[in-house]
Amino acid sequence: MTENTLIEALGMEITHMEPGKVIATMPVDGRTRQPFGLLHGGASVALAETVASIGAYELVDKETEAAVGLEINANHVRPVKEGVVTAIGTVLHQGKSTMVWDIKITDEQDRLVCVSRCTMAVIKIKN
Repeated sequence: MTENTLIEALGMEITHMEPGKVIATMPVDGRTRQPFGLLHGGASVALAETVASIGAYELVDKETEAAVGLEINANHVRPVKEGVVTAIGTVLHQGKSTMVWDIKITDEQDRLVCVSRCTMAVIKIKN
């Protein structure tokens, strides 16, 4: 499912999945840095929304529902120049039409890099 997607382009890897929790990594390299050599905030947000989207999709009825991003915010609290960042997403609210996910992104020293909250819409799909 990740072939030819932003997930593949940014080098994201899903390392753990369970109901209500997803963990993924992303390299800090030429694909994910901004011009000053730091992890791009947009790359962090893409990682956060990816974790929330995959987690939400795993909680819906895949035959009749899908999950799509409705809103996301992020606070970038620490710069990262190199290495790998890890996102841990956990569901805070699982309703019939929305889910709210908390995503914390840390560096290789387990220091907080970004904290994000993503609201997912649960939509009906046509059969």
